[in-house]
Amino acid sequence: MSIPFREATIDLDAVADNVRHLRRLTGADVIGVVKANGYGHGAVEVATAAMSGGASRIGTATLEESLALRRAGVNAPLMCWLHAPDRRFHDAAEAGIEIGVSSLGQLQSAAAAQGPIGVHLKLDTGLSRNGLAPGDWEHVFAEAARLERIGHLRVVGIFSHLSNATPEDDRLAIAAFEDALAQAESFGIRPEVRHLAATAAAIDRPEARFDAVRIGIGLYGLSPFDDRSSSDLGLRPAMTLRAAVAAVRRVPAGTGVSYDYAYRTERETTLALVPLGYADGIPRQASGRGEVLIGGRRHRVSGRIAMDQFVVDVGDTEVAPGDEVVVFGDPTLGQPSATDWAEAADTINYEIVTRIGPRVPRRSVS
Repeated sequence: MSIPFREATIDLDAVADNVRHLRRLTGADVIGVVKANGYGHGAVEVATAAMSGGASRIGTATLEESLALRRAGVNAPLMCWLHAPDRRFHDAAEAGIEIGVSSLGQLQSAAAAQGPIGVHLKLDTGLSRNGLAPGDWEHVFAEAARLERIGHLRVVGIFSHLSNATPEDDRLAIAAFEDALAQAESFGIRPEVRHLAATAAAIDRPEARFDAVRIGIGLYGLSPFDDRSSSDLGLRPAMTLRAAVAAVRRVPAGTGVSYDYAYRTERETTLALVPLGYADGIPRQASGRGEVLIGGRRHRVSGRIAMDQFVVDVGDTEVAPGDEVVVFGDPTLGQPSATDWAEAADTINYEIVTRIGPRVPRRSVS
């Protein structure tokens, strides 16, 4: 069997199993988050797999992402929460997509759509990003209740996001969220879904689970924690990034490798060329640090990662053009993980999988 030149395989059964596991663990509904093309895994395919695993809703950042899912035939309940200042929502109402509302203006724009459109009121409980500021809650709750009474919209949900900074910071944010829910109820707002926890809080903070949890990185089988792996959490990584060795050459000691000769061979050795680079999402910051699996053995990147390729010094290991290179995948199979590459690049595993570029074909497997 020939090895693809470059390819990311996506295990959709792993996605569905991760949803089932987190539903059992949390006892809450799961909102599967597929923003940014499903964290690089393929939004349509992941959304379908998440729903087969029991997700109750699918979340995206932008309305354009949700509309693309609808056009692709995804009929699940969809919600999105990041909008341009002048965005209008007629297309969302027509497609049955629920809107996250972070300002009075967005609430009024939603009410102006041909509806009634479903909205989720987003609150800022301490993250200082998107969301209704605490000083605006009373006014917006009153207006949302009025618009709901006259049939212009439905308040489907109320939500916020934790910082995961410290347990005390999260405790204060949860308390603020509970205060906001009580305040909303005093205006007659009784949403069907209250959601605060993303993957980290869904696992670690039972008091943050409410009616639903928003699962992003956990959907893809990766850990949000520095001290626990995916297998520690009962999750299975969904993406395996692989390529075929493009070329092999034997070189003498002292040979410079790649740009700037940041690496020179210490002895006669074999160099293997891997046809993936920073244009494909391989972080240049991991030069000299990231590891790949070739022939069942780990080998470190040698020298600078270039736009299209990088080099691995495999020593005296027998390697030939066309041999499989696993860049990252499931560490329980002995493969480097996305987290290993994140540590090599001083970043997080979210970024490693999300940045894999369109030049790398995705292939869904079960």
